[in-house]
Amino acid sequence: MIGLARFYLAAILVFLYLPIVVMMAMGFNESSLYELPFHFSTKWYVALAGNDQLISAGINSIVIAVITAVVSTILGTMASVALARRTFKGKTLLQLMLLPPIAIPWLITGTAMLVFFFWTGIGRGMHALLIGHVALAIPYVVLVVGTGFQTIRADLEEAAMSLGSTPIHAFFSVTLPLLAPSILGAALFAFAVSLDQFVISYFLATPGFTTLPVQIYSAIRKGFTPEINAISTILLIGSMAAILVFAIFARPGGVSDKR
Repeated sequence: MIGLARFYLAAILVFLYLPIVVMMAMGFNESSLYELPFHFSTKWYVALAGNDQLISAGINSIVIAVITAVVSTILGTMASVALARRTFKGKTLLQLMLLPPIAIPWLITGTAMLVFFFWTGIGRGMHALLIGHVALAIPYVVLVVGTGFQTIRADLEEAAMSLGSTPIHAFFSVTLPLLAPSILGAALFAFAVSLDQFVISYFLATPGFTTLPVQIYSAIRKGFTPEINAISTILLIGSMAAILVFAIFARPGGVSDKR
């Protein structure tokens, strides 16, 4: 039974990661048609350097993802503090309203945003993309940071205030450092959600301003080239490096009840 479970786990890992490994490997294959045998070459990375459309779309995606991560993390953390430390009317309803944006298909969300933005005069473009991505990322940030709050003892702030600290000083000097790993994890989550977002970007992007997922989709319709493998590999390595840095320097969880 244990052997079967291990085989099942290995099969799942192979199913998840083998396509990624093949994609990365074919980015170094000389053939544009993925022909075998494999001949190592960096020609597609050289070609990528001259592909202004993919480079521009990649930069747009990174800029939007960074701004989305910063704004959604700030707003989501503030919301998490209010939900975790305050009691007010409608609190339970607000907590429940965080789940539908995650569960609703992005196709429906994208259509609703497009209609709403045109109805209110916001229109399409980078500003609309930022609003849409931030709106999508905030529920994830609130859930991740809110989970981090559950691991932090509330009496630590009370102890600091009993020693003369103000509530604001107690939060920034005691709670916030303990909450930092959760906040950093939420920021990385928001960054990944924004960087990978296709549906919202497809609806809200303008012909002169697009993101990498939309540009890859357009390029595939015209004809797939290993340049897409090359830029995908670069972004994948960058994302994995960010996760590795987070795993090394961030200590998950808060203060336990052990004395």
